Amino acid sequence: MNTEIIIRTIENSDRQWIKSIFNEFWGGDIIITKGFIHSFNDLDGFIATSNNEKVGLITYKITDKELEIVSLNSFRENKGIGSSLVDTIMTLARKQKLKRVWLLTTNDNVDALKFYQKRNFTLKNIYPDAIKLSRKLKRSIPLIGNYGIPIRDEIELEIIL
Repeated sequence: MNTEIIIRTIENSDRQWIKSIFNEFWGGDIIITKGFIHSFNDLDGFIATSNNEKVGLITYKITDKELEIVSLNSFRENKGIGSSLVDTIMTLARKQKLKRVWLLTTNDNVDALKFYQKRNFTLKNIYPDAIKLSRKLKRSIPLIGNYGIPIRDEIELEIIL
């Protein structure tokens, strides 16, 4: 059985699928970071496939020589899918001579904090109570998140290139 992971660029024909992923895993077709609204339709990204099945998605936005990872989904845990997608982002950022790659996650997302730190991202900032503003822009953000932790803060991680 071939379990090779193939990474490809998002195509317009993927947009409905991406919208469904955002709705299912991100509580709507937008994601808020630092008070900025990211629509699924305006983001670039990559899709991981295995045996012609979509098994992962990463979206990003490039602004001012920096790449922000907006979303990362791996639909088969511990198979290298998320790592392959992040590696693809890092290669892109280096090719485009960007200054840094960064992302925000919430204080309850300890799995993401572990994942990114194991891939050499460092903690840059904590934005206490930032989710209050995000909830004004996106009411579907729950009060309680992973592991029963109240969702309050945004945590910024980065790699300087």
